[in-house]
Amino acid sequence: MAHYKLQINGKSVETDVEPDTPLLWVLRDHLGMVGTKYGCGIGQCGACTVHFNGNAVKSCSLPVSAVGTNKITTIEGLSEKGDHPLQLAWDEVDVPQCGYCQAGQIMTAAALLNKNPRPSGEEIDNAMNGNICRCGTYHRIHEAVVLASTKMK
Repeated sequence: MAHYKLQINGKSVETDVEPDTPLLWVLRDHLGMVGTKYGCGIGQCGACTVHFNGNAVKSCSLPVSAVGTNKITTIEGLSEKGDHPLQLAWDEVDVPQCGYCQAGQIMTAAALLNKNPRPSGEEIDNAMNGNICRCGTYHRIHEAVVLASTKMK
């Protein structure tokens, strides 16, 4: 076991885990942050997406030992009241069906819009390509990203 001091959602947290423990399990099992979902465990589906210094990364394949002092943001840290433009657009467009992949979808879209506030349709599709939706709501996801981009400041 090793001791880690992490910066998650703007707060400093500490945990004792094995160095090769994926960040996903640190978040869910050790810190009780269950908004980030387990999907495939091999970084292919995107359900576990979080921000690592503002970049979308798959937390199931990121060992906690690689985090260091970098800033992690989870879906819980995207906005205090669930009023991020993407979360509002998701609701307005009625994106989710089962909802399982949605936190990862939103976190990927948020990283895109933070870097490119007015992406083209092709840029949205390319950015969202690493996220799988079992229900096939891709059209609504795309529509919500476009809508959120118009609401972002």
